Amino acid sequence: MSSQNQKVAVVTGASQGIGAGVAEAYRKLGYGVVATSRTIAPSSDPDLVTVRGDISDPATAERVIAAAVERFGRVDTLVNNAGIFVAKPFTDYTPEDYAAVTGVNLGGFFRITQLAVERMLAQGGGHIVSITTSLVDSADSRVPSVLASLTKGGLQSATKSLAIEYAGRGIRVNAVSPGTIKTPMHPEENHEFLSALHPVGRMGEESDIVDAVVYLENAPFVTGEILHVDGGMSAGH
Repeated sequence: MSSQNQKVAVVTGASQGIGAGVAEAYRKLGYGVVATSRTIAPSSDPDLVTVRGDISDPATAERVIAAAVERFGRVDTLVNNAGIFVAKPFTDYTPEDYAAVTGVNLGGFFRITQLAVERMLAQGGGHIVSITTSLVDSADSRVPSVLASLTKGGLQSATKSLAIEYAGRGIRVNAVSPGTIKTPMHPEENHEFLSALHPVGRMGEESDIVDAVVYLENAPFVTGEILHVDGGMSAGH
């Protein structure tokens, strides 16, 4: 069993890509981790609990936080990493696209963050990090994606709002705003086009985003920050 002073991180969208890397990074920091996604495999590590479920369903959020409290007794950090990205011309979006993207990107953030904040208030502090996208600050005509901007932009504004609401109560709230990262989401044949979207001329690595999350974790004076890890995208073109 874990000791009562072990810190605990909850990570959504944790079965692959950035989420899996974030979960692994928190284990290396000595945290207990509760990792969730629709397809996540069972864990043999006693300090890594996996919960399978669709984060757009509030019941999944309830189960994830309950698992953290049951196994570890607390929640110190929540990393809202789960996200769907659908790039289409605005008028091509279907009602199904809208429901899917808002369900995961907004719904998947809302309930689990409420539940985590309740635990953090009871404990006297905590940290929330959400993964957004640099397209929020820097729209690109080559990548029409208004649903990403609508939902992840909402998270970016909510990050600042929550940071201020809880600044006096020990809860920090930050976001990491990536450019395009080499993950299973992006097939190899698109890499050249995606690399050219970044002023530095290449895509980012998963480790770039994981390192940014770890930085924010260890930055007690940083809250309400949108940390751009995007090869210069948000600065200009």
